[in-house]
Amino acid sequence: MSVQEETVWQGDVEKLRGLVSDRALSGETMVLNMGPQHPSTHGVLRLLLELDGEDIVNCIPDIGFLHTGIEKNMEAKRYEQSITMTDRMDYLNPLGNNLAYCLAMEKLIELDVPPRAQVIRVLLAELTRINSHLVWLGTHALDIGAMSVFLYCFREREKILDIFEMVSGQRMMSTYFRPGGLWRDVPEEFEPAVRDFIDYFPAKVDDYEKLLSNNPIWLDRTQGIGFISAEDAIALGCTGPTLRGSGVNWDIRKALPYSGYEQFDFEVPLGVHGDVYDRYIIRIEEMRQSLRIVEQAIDNLPGGLFRSNNRKYVPPPRAELGHSMEAVIHHFKLWTEGFRPPKGEVYVRVESPRGELGCFLASDGSPRPWRVRFRTPSFVHLSALPHMAKGHLIADLVGIIGSVDIVLGDCDR
Repeated sequence: MSVQEETVWQGDVEKLRGLVSDRALSGETMVLNMGPQHPSTHGVLRLLLELDGEDIVNCIPDIGFLHTGIEKNMEAKRYEQSITMTDRMDYLNPLGNNLAYCLAMEKLIELDVPPRAQVIRVLLAELTRINSHLVWLGTHALDIGAMSVFLYCFREREKILDIFEMVSGQRMMSTYFRPGGLWRDVPEEFEPAVRDFIDYFPAKVDDYEKLLSNNPIWLDRTQGIGFISAEDAIALGCTGPTLRGSGVNWDIRKALPYSGYEQFDFEVPLGVHGDVYDRYIIRIEEMRQSLRIVEQAIDNLPGGLFRSNNRKYVPPPRAELGHSMEAVIHHFKLWTEGFRPPKGEVYVRVESPRGELGCFLASDGSPRPWRVRFRTPSFVHLSALPHMAKGHLIADLVGIIGSVDIVLGDCDR
């Protein structure tokens, strides 16, 4: 018996009562820790496994090792200061997190967003989706033993990160979306860079499929593994590719359009079998659909303002600060005191790469939010993991975890 196993038996037997079967408490089955430092748990996640030989009898997720207190930290900051915290919640969807929080603020204060800003937001949100799916595919393939795919995915991801750096100055934690629009307009080189990526990327997605989709080892490790029915996925609160992999047609961009998504033509890919393979196929096709949205956005990018002209909530343009004392005073007061929304509460949801990301925002009329609360897909999907893992081999567990695509910063807020 390893040190980890012995620790479980000596210290946690009573704590496990009601979580594991009586067979585990009597010693008929083994209780084993997987993590919190296991490389295939995609973060500091501990899984408490009850095993009958190599078969998983029970799987109990244990989070909290990465708790950051992001929500409470946001409540201690003024509204616009808090945006920087959202980037770090799901580090693979920073712009998507910005978008959810900004939409909540805009709904709370009834702030308009110019058409140009809306289209750029959609374009960058979809590039962020591709960026997230590339990291997912590379690490998921690596977990199952496909090293080359990992290297190729990160090669393509670099081009997206270069675009993020071009517009915001940062490759990842960009905080580029602001209430009423964007931090600044995109530079002249933005459009050529995006068009270059549109031309470059489709062939690379085809290459990933050539390497994996009909690979006999990949098929053996993914087909029929981690099954979840449409009924169970709905009952457990699954969304995003995890839900659509089970054949449920629910995408917030289509069902409840936000930020101008109703203007874009794209399809929602659906699975049939609800297994690891279907969730892989869904994300592959989603990258193609996201690229389709990006192409429509860059082809129809309107001119005009990149941020609202509402001076109550939005700072004046930098060009005015050099010759307008009123603009300087307004800028100073907005950044030192913040704005005061009316009392009330709102809830906004967006389609993140992992599923439904919801933001609840409550105001008491002060410059700081009274309550900030996020409904994150990673947390919900982690609770569905025991259902998917039960009855499978322990060797299949890393593939099941990867197919759910959790980010622990998204869970431990």
